[in-house]
Amino acid sequence: MEQIREDVSKLGKWFHNIDLKGVKTAPDHFLGDYPNIKFKNFADAIPQDLTGKSVLDIGCNAGFYSIEMKKRGAERVLGIDSDEVYLAQARYAAQVLGADIEFRNMSVYDVASLGEKFDVVIFMGVLYHLRHPLLALDLLYDNVVKDLLIFQSMQRGSDKVQPVEADYDFWNTEIFEGRDFPKMFFIEHRYSEDPTNWWIPNRSGMEAMLRSAGFDIIEHPELEVYICRRGSLIDDQTRAVYPKK
Repeated sequence: MEQIREDVSKLGKWFHNIDLKGVKTAPDHFLGDYPNIKFKNFADAIPQDLTGKSVLDIGCNAGFYSIEMKKRGAERVLGIDSDEVYLAQARYAAQVLGADIEFRNMSVYDVASLGEKFDVVIFMGVLYHLRHPLLALDLLYDNVVKDLLIFQSMQRGSDKVQPVEADYDFWNTEIFEGRDFPKMFFIEHRYSEDPTNWWIPNRSGMEAMLRSAGFDIIEHPELEVYICRRGSLIDDQTRAVYPKK
């Protein structure tokens, strides 16, 4: 146990509090026992038996969710992150716990290069750190989500959902003044002392983005968490980066 404690310390500050055979990696986390304190609120919404299934954990950090999916019997688990410190922590945690998980340094914008689709894709705590959030959702739909998407984003503003109409008149400007209308708040500098917090949606905005990207929301088990299934696109033309000529 002492060796594990020393190794954990050498790997730097941990954001995931993982129990490594009695050694907690982030016992003083400002959110408490994170992310387990959040996971327990939606753990039952994810299939308990993932035998034979493949899982992609995007923005895996120190690998908490990758490890939890392996515990449920997932055959293949791949965790990706763009931070080498987090990846080193994830590899070490998996090694200590005897979990056969692969970790790679990769951006969400590069998921097409994987060349495979996964039964379960975990995309938690990433969207609001992205300069191009809707592009990321489109890339997930097009390239890696075979069935389920486990999604989470920080949300601010109204937590109520306003039904959206199929179209609005050009002169109808009052809709944008409503607090429940789908919105994304842009952070120019920092939020919570973090320069990577770029876009934060309200609940209506988050759900609208998921639907726009082609995901059907099948469960909303926790304040910021959505269990989605890969659905059908309403209008593929609207997702084109450049207009077709």
